[in-house]
Amino acid sequence: MNDRDTPEFALPRSRAANERLHALVPGGAHTYAKGDDQYPEDLAPVISHGRGAHVWDVDGNRYVEYGSGLRSVSLGHAHPRVTEAVRREIDRGGNFVRPSVVEVEAAERFLATVPTAEMVKFAKNGSDATTAAVRLARAATGRRRVAICADHPFFSTDDWFIGTTPMSAGIPDEVNELTVTFPYGDLAATEEILSRYRDEVACLILEPATHSEPPPGYLAGLRQLADRYGCVLVFDEMITGFRWSEAGAQGLYGVVPDLSTFGKALGNGFAVSALAGRRELMERGGLRHSGDRVFLLSTTHGAETHSLAAAMAVQAVYAEEGVTARLHALGERLAAGVREAAAGMGVGDHVVVRGRASNLVFATLDGNGQPSQEYRTLFLRRLLAGGVLAPSFVVSSALSEADIDHTVDVVAQACAVYRKALDAGDPGPWLGGRPVKPVFRRLV
Repeated sequence: MNDRDTPEFALPRSRAANERLHALVPGGAHTYAKGDDQYPEDLAPVISHGRGAHVWDVDGNRYVEYGSGLRSVSLGHAHPRVTEAVRREIDRGGNFVRPSVVEVEAAERFLATVPTAEMVKFAKNGSDATTAAVRLARAATGRRRVAICADHPFFSTDDWFIGTTPMSAGIPDEVNELTVTFPYGDLAATEEILSRYRDEVACLILEPATHSEPPPGYLAGLRQLADRYGCVLVFDEMITGFRWSEAGAQGLYGVVPDLSTFGKALGNGFAVSALAGRRELMERGGLRHSGDRVFLLSTTHGAETHSLAAAMAVQAVYAEEGVTARLHALGERLAAGVREAAAGMGVGDHVVVRGRASNLVFATLDGNGQPSQEYRTLFLRRLLAGGVLAPSFVVSSALSEADIDHTVDVVAQACAVYRKALDAGDPGPWLGGRPVKPVFRRLV
């Protein structure tokens, strides 16, 4: 028995596969957030396959999965309409020496879905799209500094952002000095930054919403500040795109940025992202203007037909099947159940669900109400043992009510152990090894 309650849950084949990964792939994964350091020691499942809201690991265990593909698989794995659209295009060839007609069809579909934008250019990942937005803003304004929202966790793998994190090794200090930060929800503090660096800030870039709703008038106020100080307003809609509304947060809140970036849910797991925005700005990366040319986005695989077909199918499914509303309904059921289970076990102030219903995360707090990686480890171990893979509680539309109810039952069991650890004043006996670690840290 591993802690007086349940048999030890072990993943020997996943453990062996992780060792092979570390021998060949730096970090053992191609995304740091998928690293095995984000999971309890020796309990990082390596996935065999997935369908709908479930995944299977190489040890043969099935899990109800949350946060699928780092929030990208919002319709569930192997969604039939998406995979059929992809198969259709693969049989016709995927990449040519000239644009495919699929590129114009995908652009028309996207701009009909996000009518606040006038032009769009596709890429394969979000980092390229946000960096293109920054480059475009610098070219348009002739300014060097970038102002990023300090309260949002990730914008790009490129130097202008990563230099601001603890993992800034390899990035020159003079590059880091060109990025400044502003706090979310505080217009006065943002204006102070713009005033301090008057005529130096090329753009304000932020997620329009995250774990909390924007304060009343906040986004409109940012729009006014950007206009007043002559900088470009960029919305990073990688997460809010589709999960907040089909047209993103800008469609929901009615505030139009100069540029915006989309990805994740856009392809339901297929590699596609988008930079969209005002024609006047976007055309600087084109051929129909008289100014200096901007090398905006130019990627060999940026317009692979099967990924664009996936994006068009995703947008059709969202529009025709009311996916955003379903995500919110599922998330509300899950949040209510988790809160009730936590409260029932006496840990309602320690296992806390936050965020918009379509984008839920959870916090694990210690006896003093402080975020705790140790208690997160305990909680994740119990979820995994109960067949729930949940680095977050971000839902997909493939979840059933039975999946949600099972998750709540497992959470209740986890909370019972959480209560024991709190009463003992030490989660150590329930960790099974080292605690999980934050993604952004200076040392291994």
